[in-house]
Amino acid sequence: MNISKKKSDELTGFQESAAWDPTFDLRTDYAMPYGFGEGITDRLKVWKEKGYQLHLMTGISWGGYQDYLLGKYDGREHLDEGQKECNDHEIVHGHLIPYMVPTIDFSNYMVEKLKPVVDAGVIAIHLEEPEFWMRAGYSEAFKREWELYYKEDWIAPNSSPDAQFRASKLKAFLYTRMLDRVCSALKAYAKTRYNRNLRFYVPTHSLVNYSNWSIISPESNLIDLASVDGYIAQIWTGTSRTANYYNGVLKERTFETAFLEYGVMQELTRGTGRRMWFLHDPIEDNPGYTWENYRYNYYKTLIASLLHDSVHHYEVCPWPNRVYNGKYPRNDPDPKPIPQTYATELNIITNVLRDMDQEDVVFEGNDANIGIMIADSAMYQRMDFNNDRKDAFEHGDFSGFFGLAFPLLKHGLPVRPVQLDNVRRFTSYLDDYKILVMSYEYMKPEYPDVHNAIAQWVRDGGILIYVGDGKDPYHGIRHWWNQGKKKYSDPSQHLIESMDKDSGKRITLESEAEAILYKVGSGILTVVNDSPWDIAKDAGKAETYRNIVKYSMKASKEKLSWKPCNSFVLHRGPYVIGACLDESVNDKNTVIKGNFVDLLEYNLPIRKKVVLKPDENCLLYDIDKVPLGKAVEVDEGKKAKFNIFPIAGACRVSFEEDLMGDGENIEAAFKAEGPLNVHGIIRFAYAEGFKPTKCVSVIGKKKKELKMKFHEESRTFTVEFENNPDGIGIIFEV
Repeated sequence: MNISKKKSDELTGFQESAAWDPTFDLRTDYAMPYGFGEGITDRLKVWKEKGYQLHLMTGISWGGYQDYLLGKYDGREHLDEGQKECNDHEIVHGHLIPYMVPTIDFSNYMVEKLKPVVDAGVIAIHLEEPEFWMRAGYSEAFKREWELYYKEDWIAPNSSPDAQFRASKLKAFLYTRMLDRVCSALKAYAKTRYNRNLRFYVPTHSLVNYSNWSIISPESNLIDLASVDGYIAQIWTGTSRTANYYNGVLKERTFETAFLEYGVMQELTRGTGRRMWFLHDPIEDNPGYTWENYRYNYYKTLIASLLHDSVHHYEVCPWPNRVYNGKYPRNDPDPKPIPQTYATELNIITNVLRDMDQEDVVFEGNDANIGIMIADSAMYQRMDFNNDRKDAFEHGDFSGFFGLAFPLLKHGLPVRPVQLDNVRRFTSYLDDYKILVMSYEYMKPEYPDVHNAIAQWVRDGGILIYVGDGKDPYHGIRHWWNQGKKKYSDPSQHLIESMDKDSGKRITLESEAEAILYKVGSGILTVVNDSPWDIAKDAGKAETYRNIVKYSMKASKEKLSWKPCNSFVLHRGPYVIGACLDESVNDKNTVIKGNFVDLLEYNLPIRKKVVLKPDENCLLYDIDKVPLGKAVEVDEGKKAKFNIFPIAGACRVSFEEDLMGDGENIEAAFKAEGPLNVHGIIRFAYAEGFKPTKCVSVIGKKKKELKMKFHEESRTFTVEFENNPDGIGIIFEV
């Protein structure tokens, strides 16, 4: 457990629109009061007084902009700047709350509205969800922006694939421009007026989700903005439970979808030095589910995120007020408040997440360094112009991508989404991968030079598997592959031509799929003439695709192998993160043996053997790795050694040196902070010969002896109490 008092690392935080209240004072490192305007400075002041690093979050695409829309801000109405569909229907969050077209005027407005927040002393601002809907693009403001950007008359986005692609590309540009203007202007304001280095972050859904939901956002374009310091990966049950196809079956696959969503988000910061927070939500925006359903899906997203060890910062909860004080299902005649056991579990996880920066990381199972290519352009072609795929697009189906990812992920390959746009941004971006799978049936390459880098990667020993049937109508848009002297019917032809390949060998499998394997230098190019959409909808095609991947791996210079399995297990320092998959190669249980504390149970039980059935997860603490007798950071620049150490708890635990002077026999003293009305529990470990004889809680001048429940075999014990955000002193005598 991280027992440091230091908050400057900003390891964990949360956003909240309500005023401070002790029932959802989670005692994280930073807090993000939400919004601007009336009352925000008072709310900011209180959160700062409560000891938080002070951030602020507000929307950048919709919000309370009525003074701007109605002309009170600058004397001119801006009602024509809302996003509109082709039927002139406004896309809104409520009356006079439209999704905005990010014009220059609107950017200037946001700068002025946020200056009072800077004056209030925030150290960071989060501008969330820069979103432009695929079905939008018909308002007068967007038409003006089209004419300025393309220097031609506006064309209805639904008139052709080319018009839709160009409209979507413009939408991403407009929000990129706005974010750069707002962040740069306010950074300059903070520096010149207060000599303060203000930071800006963009909380955004994943590229996988935005493509799936038919929304356009800047995504990797933000990497090119020096004014942006990082991101929050807005991934939660609501995004990850979106039903998708695998083996022809449409259903929710929360864990697998979340795994891919978190995976693509880390690509926004890999190699940039910027910060990424992974978000978790103990419930979701839809208030119609039961607490059991929320808990089930929350743990799916949590475990999926923890399997990505390159990120160790987290937004632990959006809107904790609606979690700890809400009642669900809201449409039920008798909605229930949060079960106390779930509230305790959430607080355990909140504090576990402060301890994920671990150097000792070991992954069990297949680690073939395999990536699935995805590009920002996947968002640009989400309007269907193929009649046979019309229903799929209308229902948010992104099977072109999932058709390549799920057949491998479900059989134990930890596939990672790879940002195609980054290939030209970063030298050696692909060096971490041995295998890449890609298709231009659901995305397009913005520039031809990415193919030169990919071809060199293959020549150096990489395995590239390209899947596509060339039937995507977006192959015909006006773009570089069909505008030069030599024209290609689709960009994959240019990709394949860029390889110095041999004559090729046809892969013979029991399938109608046509696949040809080419030797390219030290590497391999395998071309599969099939639709990734069809692979998602047909179990037989999925199996053939897996066999092609295996064949290509075996044919490589390293003769790579892949042993299909149905589990992922990651050792992250003392933490063991596990997932057992359903719909996999078999339905065997995953068994993990050792000496563990179960961190997903409210009473922090001891487990010697954990048996995961398919569709089950675990988060464990290895008791054998408790840092007893080792130097542990307790404050800025200070370390201490402990013979009694907190493993985990439903509260923030910090070493409290001042309490050590209260008695001659005191061995250790800690401070425990947690939200009011949430039952607290901490499991401690003790070194041999240091079993405590007495535990006392201290609140102000009041002292109370706490009962210790010992587990002799593991040399651990628990103490329980009622949380208090102001803190409870816990003193041990030996």
